[in-house]
Amino acid sequence: MSTEAFGLDEEQGYSKLIASLLVFYLLQALNLWYTAEMSSNLFETAAIKRASDLHVVSGQPAMLRIDGLLKPLGEKLSAKKVTELIQSFLSEPQEKRFLSEKDLDCSFVLSSGVRFRINCHIVCGEPAFAARIIPSKIPSLQEIDMPEIVMDLARSRDGLLLFTGPTGSGKSTSLAAIASKLLSESSFNVITLEDPIEFQLPAGKGLIQQRELGADFPSFPEGLKHVLRQDPDIVLVGEMRDLESIALALTLAETGHLVLATLHTPNAAQTIDRIVDVFPPHQQSQVRLQLSLSLRAVIAQRLLPRKGGGRIANREILVRTPAVSNIIRENRLVELNSVLQTGGSDGMISFEKDLKRLAKEGVVEE
Repeated sequence: MSTEAFGLDEEQGYSKLIASLLVFYLLQALNLWYTAEMSSNLFETAAIKRASDLHVVSGQPAMLRIDGLLKPLGEKLSAKKVTELIQSFLSEPQEKRFLSEKDLDCSFVLSSGVRFRINCHIVCGEPAFAARIIPSKIPSLQEIDMPEIVMDLARSRDGLLLFTGPTGSGKSTSLAAIASKLLSESSFNVITLEDPIEFQLPAGKGLIQQRELGADFPSFPEGLKHVLRQDPDIVLVGEMRDLESIALALTLAETGHLVLATLHTPNAAQTIDRIVDVFPPHQQSQVRLQLSLSLRAVIAQRLLPRKGGGRIANREILVRTPAVSNIIRENRLVELNSVLQTGGSDGMISFEKDLKRLAKEGVVEE
């Protein structure tokens, strides 16, 4: 239909059409800017309030986890708004992958340098995401109250050093602090396999190569399989997730490399049990033998509220001694608890003893 039908000449009609289009695109741009600004504000608020996590779920207010407790932030967010928030920090390929797989791990960095490890997922058919805040500064070993025995074991230059605990117990922070200290002391070639990259490690006196799942290698087993050809001194594995990655990590530890890795297990004994049980029965004796020779230590940790605010790690440390090696090899894991109680001279400690130490120092409530 021509513009004359509305009593407008052609020139006036096109002018109004162009003006309408300009207004439309301006509103779209403003909406995108507002969404990006809102996304940035949520992340900035989380960083300012020193939250450990930001949770965003459709139909509910955003929530911050501060000192272990969830606290609401603002009003309920619609599914449309949550979708727009997710689109504001995902690249186009990441967005396509999320729509296809319904789950996606990624990272986001504020202009201030604060990093976030993000998991986008679906809840009751609607989008949601959880963001873990990664401090821009790697804390020192003193700041995270890391026992000196752990650093002594890390200086061994070979073997398997495992950090275990539930999600949010500070495993990644501990690994980063140890790797940073090692790089400041010697010229190591450190290769990390992460999902996604969290702390940006300084090269120090050595060489640091941080590789991210998906962008830099297809899977943890594939990444570990080829890392031997990259001349590493230290390999940091974000998480040993399956049989193949555990087997390859053990092999790396046996062949003169230091492997720093994490597992989602609550204590030292269950960590050994979990590693062995991943394998079929006919391989378990061989795995126990490998573990009895290559394990340096298991450091299990959980975070407790600190007096005056913040949180502090409560740790259980199992060090591989000749006695521990025999217990692992002979599958007498029920004896590990008594070894933890009596192995203080070797640097071992149980959760209970460490908790008493923290209470005595006035750091936590008794």
